[in-house]
Amino acid sequence: MQVSFACSDQDGGRGGLRPPGNGGHSKQNATSPNTASKARARFRTVALIARSLGSLTHRYQHNLKESTAKLTGMKYRNLGKSGLRVSCLGLGTWVTFGGQISDEVAEQLMTIAYENGVNLFDTAEVYAGGKAEIILGNIIKKKCWRRSSLVITTKLYWGGKAETERGLNRKHIIEGLRSSLQRMQLEYVDVVFANRPDCNTPMEEIVRAMTHLINNGMSMYWGTSRWSAMEIMEAYSVARQFNLIPPVCEQAEYHFFQRDKVETQLPELYHKIGVGVVSWSPLACGIITGKYENGIPECSRASMKPYAWLKDKIVSEEGRKQQAKLKELTTISEKLGCTLPQLAIAWCLRNEGVSSVLLGTSNPIQLAENLRAMEVIPKMTAVIATEIDHVLGNQPHRKKDFQQAH
Repeated sequence: MQVSFACSDQDGGRGGLRPPGNGGHSKQNATSPNTASKARARFRTVALIARSLGSLTHRYQHNLKESTAKLTGMKYRNLGKSGLRVSCLGLGTWVTFGGQISDEVAEQLMTIAYENGVNLFDTAEVYAGGKAEIILGNIIKKKCWRRSSLVITTKLYWGGKAETERGLNRKHIIEGLRSSLQRMQLEYVDVVFANRPDCNTPMEEIVRAMTHLINNGMSMYWGTSRWSAMEIMEAYSVARQFNLIPPVCEQAEYHFFQRDKVETQLPELYHKIGVGVVSWSPLACGIITGKYENGIPECSRASMKPYAWLKDKIVSEEGRKQQAKLKELTTISEKLGCTLPQLAIAWCLRNEGVSSVLLGTSNPIQLAENLRAMEVIPKMTAVIATEIDHVLGNQPHRKKDFQQAH
């Protein structure tokens, strides 16, 4: 803590300010020998107070378990080309608070993330029928974390069973977010995402509704989730045409075996209109953890009835090829002194357009391990990236690569 002082006395000792003339001495100083000593005493008093405040401030900052890069080693990036700073790693609540774990474990996971520098927490109105938002809000309230230190995001589309309780029409966007805020016990979210698997709502209506949320203080920014590059560009064009607010980021799946959209389509949008990426499923729903190397474990996610699609994917011919590639990638991770999941997460963050990677886990030990992927990022050199591409054999061709080849 630095404190500056300006002495009001004209000669406050050796360090005091002196008026011009008379060699820096005034008649008042000559006739009042106590003036200088009083000024020095006053200076010493102020200096003692400043030192005291400085030590208190330092001690307070040291004890405050907060998402600061200096204390945690977390890195922060702008969300797209907005000014919002988000942690490179965020915590998603699809698996974490999806009804598979207790509230106590959910609190433990969120606390581990927060104390390791994570400030981005993502949820959705559809997760566990709204329960994920309730748990998230309860934890924030119980832990007494400052709202200004958090970046809370949620997604809208599947809100309820009624015809008017889903979709991206103006009614559901406004009412849906209002309901989400009530469940989370918050006044606003930092980013609201429009989840658009199949929507017949006109783009202008969506952009106007999102602008309404921001203008009325219900959200700071808005983004898209699972939108095509063409749809995002259309939203941006509508916003510019009608002086509305455009999206700042896209939530997209991104991992070793899902690369095309994030590496070929979205970079162009990032450089042209500033749309960044918040990626999810960096471990491909657990496939990249290596736990499915010898089949489907009984307690794994793929063994559950709702995840039959994941089981089919793992036991397919393509799934077996992926497991073989993961064995080769394990050799690279061992060479770098990290785990395969840590390598996979750091690999996602090597992309400059990726603002944050969302982690999803129900195991506190796994979460703590995956958060250490931050230590692997400096090791992700061009040589290592080339080795990984050689093993995967699925590097997508960018537009400029195609043009150079022809």
